[in-house]
Amino acid sequence: MSWSGHFHGYGPWIGTPSNYHAEGFRRPPHTDPPPPPASDDDKRAREVLARYREVAADFPVSNLPPLMSGHWLLKRNQASAERTWTDPAAVREWMTTLYLESPPFEREDGKRAYVGLDVKRAYALDVLPRGVDVSWVHYTRTGNIVSINAVCCPNRHHGDLACPLPPS
Repeated sequence: MSWSGHFHGYGPWIGTPSNYHAEGFRRPPHTDPPPPPASDDDKRAREVLARYREVAADFPVSNLPPLMSGHWLLKRNQASAERTWTDPAAVREWMTTLYLESPPFEREDGKRAYVGLDVKRAYALDVLPRGVDVSWVHYTRTGNIVSINAVCCPNRHHGDLACPLPPS
């Protein structure tokens, strides 16, 4: 499997589980908007259209992680040249720094709740050069969720999405 491109870093997003688990806010708007209400009395159609408009306005500018990592590319204001790399090792170091700033909680019984950082780092260095996105998500000691993401561009699973940065 060959892939050629660059990587965008997104995060860290740190927030409450209730925000992270609100899946409706983590999905991009459908490409086909709903039809306008047939009449002023069609309350349901008005609600659907209002929700569609809310998602269409909020999704691209929200820093809430999308359900599919490749959909980060739709969030153009979240991409930056400072978090764009061609070297997978540089991506891994960026992710590691953020991980260490907000480490996962440790279980009281001493058992692991997550795979170790060494496993995460090895995995990232293995798959990024092949065009596979990497997401590290965990709970912290305070009960928040941390999400750190490296997204391949062009994206294997969302090949129709353009790079969020203007051409240099």
